[in-house]
Amino acid sequence: MGRKSKVGTPPMEKFNLWGGSLSLGHPFGATGCRLVTTVAHRLQKEGGQYGLVAACAAGGQGHAMVIEAYPQ
Repeated sequence: MGRKSKVGTPPMEKFNLWGGSLSLGHPFGATGCRLVTTVAHRLQKEGGQYGLVAACAAGGQGHAMVIEAYPQ
């Protein structure tokens, strides 16, 4: 990139600390299940109400789902 010095440190709150498909090493065909399960666990752990799952489906297509956590 032609830089001679560091550009700074990105804020940690912008990182996906729950990992993506490549970092977790799961088969690509299991993406939907992994995304839904991860969102469900994050909603429970972080006390959220809504989660959004979105994935590409090749050829300019895509899928999305909104998940709502039930109150405990």
